[in-house]
Amino acid sequence: MGSSNIADSYGLWRAWLVFVIAILIILPRAAAIYCDEDDCYELLGVKQSATGAEIKKAYYKLSLKYHPDKNPELEARKIFLKIANAYEILKDDAKREQYDYALAHPEQVFYNTARYYQAYYGPQADLRAVFAGLLIIFSGFQYLNQWSRYMQMVDLVKQTPAYKNKLKAVELERSGGTNNKKKSSKSRIRGEVADEFSKELELQIHGAEKPSLWKLMIVRFLLLPFLLGKLLVWEVCWIWRYQLKQLPYSWEDAAYLTRRCLGLSSDNWSRMSEETREGLVSKRLWIKSNMNVYKSELKKDNRRRR
Repeated sequence: MGSSNIADSYGLWRAWLVFVIAILIILPRAAAIYCDEDDCYELLGVKQSATGAEIKKAYYKLSLKYHPDKNPELEARKIFLKIANAYEILKDDAKREQYDYALAHPEQVFYNTARYYQAYYGPQADLRAVFAGLLIIFSGFQYLNQWSRYMQMVDLVKQTPAYKNKLKAVELERSGGTNNKKKSSKSRIRGEVADEFSKELELQIHGAEKPSLWKLMIVRFLLLPFLLGKLLVWEVCWIWRYQLKQLPYSWEDAAYLTRRCLGLSSDNWSRMSEETREGLVSKRLWIKSNMNVYKSELKKDNRRRR
């Protein structure tokens, strides 16, 4: 298994971490899905141990004070809606049991949320469907964001003098060295040249990567079991080869260790010349003493240049 694939697997874990954090931000607190940020019992002015009759009595008492027919003020209407919602939850034994469980176990966010939506919207509100929907939505935003960044970088590259000069040179060559060609012909030539330079443009873009369907979160989720198995096999092979059998590192694995020690991405590593990569690998920078010597050499070179 290639070390670059392993780096992609670690990148997958980072993407999933972002996704989980986003889910936790979007999902409300366990108890908040019932009465927003308020406590249903406090809204009705009763204790959690109150009987159904006591809850009903408290609701009717508050209704006389805040019902829109009794109190036309806007603030009173808002309070009455909260009271009515709290009563709807606490008068139903099943909903009240779920609410009490959410109060006692606020850490079980996903479980409490699933029970809430299934109670209010029926069995069709499957948490798996909700999760899949969120995954698709996040993947859509992910793709649009990557495409927008990529197009911005393409536009910036197209504005550089080097690209414009190269484009003009090819246009003149295609048009036979004359500038009196028709506009339609010039547009066609410009389009052909831009298409030919698309791959070259991608190599010049360091700030954004062209979006790929294979890197979307929904696709990564479907491939997650395979990737986890692949990662496990790689870990076992690594331990067997280099920790138990004490074999020398292969060039690819040594390159992976070197790249990791230097904090370089796979893209930045691949942009280096082959000679530079071989020189860095030969230094065995994953050994702490070698890395310290390398850092000292870099500092000396920087001082000389100054």
